Amino acid sequence: MTMPADRPARVLVADDHQELLDRVVATLVPHFHVVGTARNGAQLVAAAAALDPDVLVVDISMPVMSGLEALAQIRAGGSQVPAVCLTACDCDMRQEAFDTGALAYIRKAALKADLVPAVRSALAGQRYDSD
Repeated sequence: MTMPADRPARVLVADDHQELLDRVVATLVPHFHVVGTARNGAQLVAAAAALDPDVLVVDISMPVMSGLEALAQIRAGGSQVPAVCLTACDCDMRQEAFDTGALAYIRKAALKADLVPAVRSALAGQRYDSD
């Protein structure tokens, strides 16, 4: 996916922890246009349909519907929007994330170093794995 040079990529961010959501948005804002945020998977599905973002940044573990369940539902609706999955979990969810259609998988501990490169990779249709 190539973005027009005169427009930053439009990012939708989903995370259930407000402090982390704020950190993710603050990290992205100098590089991209954050069009919205969601606090759970159901909100993410609705916002993705309403806002038509260029890329999703999705926390894997959220209430109501997990990030992976939400991404699967978005895919089932026909959207192929690139997605970056975030996790704080010590468990390895990378294969599940990639199987659900994510192009990038990063641990929240590596957010500062990996988030912007992961979003750029996803927008370019390339896989990014911070581990």
